[in-house]
Amino acid sequence: MLTSQIRTHFGIARDWTSAGYFETAHLKQLQADIADAIAAGRLVAISGPVGAGKTAMIRRLEGQLLQDKRIIVARSLSIDKPRVGLPALITALFLDISKDPDFKVPKQPERRERVLQELFAKARKPVVLFIDEAHDLHGHTLNGLKRLVETIEAGGGALSVVLIGHPRLQNDLKRSTMEEIGHRTTKFEFAGLGDQRADFLDWLLAQCVAEGTDVDDIITPEARDFLADRLSTPLQFAEHLNRAFTDAYRLGAGVVTAEIVEETISFGFDDLDARLARYGYTSKALAEQFDARPTEIRHFLRGKLDPERADELGTAMRRAGLPI
Repeated sequence: MLTSQIRTHFGIARDWTSAGYFETAHLKQLQADIADAIAAGRLVAISGPVGAGKTAMIRRLEGQLLQDKRIIVARSLSIDKPRVGLPALITALFLDISKDPDFKVPKQPERRERVLQELFAKARKPVVLFIDEAHDLHGHTLNGLKRLVETIEAGGGALSVVLIGHPRLQNDLKRSTMEEIGHRTTKFEFAGLGDQRADFLDWLLAQCVAEGTDVDDIITPEARDFLADRLSTPLQFAEHLNRAFTDAYRLGAGVVTAEIVEETISFGFDDLDARLARYGYTSKALAEQFDARPTEIRHFLRGKLDPERADELGTAMRRAGLPI
């Protein structure tokens, strides 16, 4: 975030995160396709790299569904996703469908599912459950969600579950061990800004500069071209614009140049571990998925692993769809 002194110096009226929603024709169509899948009562998986704008798009979709009032919107608010199991997700359904924060959820599973069926019957509307950070859910939980959808359907209700996560979620659903749920899931890939990165940057600057400020007077076209070429998500643009304007201010410069931008692109931005982290693959996740020791993964990411073992791990990762 830029300080008020820096914003005043360059004529920037508001923070980049306050710009609003950048809606492209592709995003509009993607949102419509997701809404259709939800209306059909499907398991839906939406994946995209860190900072691509998934949350903004989902919130916009949720708002439209709430305004439309034909579908009840439920959301899991638990922040400790690796520990979230099916009981917690079912509790979220009970609370959001009943609209009663003091609703007593039955503890006995059989009774719980029967009461949930009755709740769906009384609601007389389809329900959609949104689960963010779904790449951290255990495979048993994902399979349990599939069975939950079937249980609600057997009781005459309709439940859609929308899983939102990093690209690791898509790759996990394609694994042979996840076939039972993966083949029943409608998958959408949220690729970010694609070939509209330059358009997004121009829009972002236009939304945030003060009235009367000429964008060319505070950041050169060459600097903008450099950013559009190197960056791919709204989060990256916000972070590196902050760094570039902050560095330009410290240098006493009146305009951000391509040279300043190049110097402020974070060290290690294109390193393998950084790229994998954007796709949801931490060292721990890599070690678990590829049956490797954590030290092996660390050495692999630093390029210090034994060549034969490095080739073995690299081949396995590429087959799993990792960007290496």
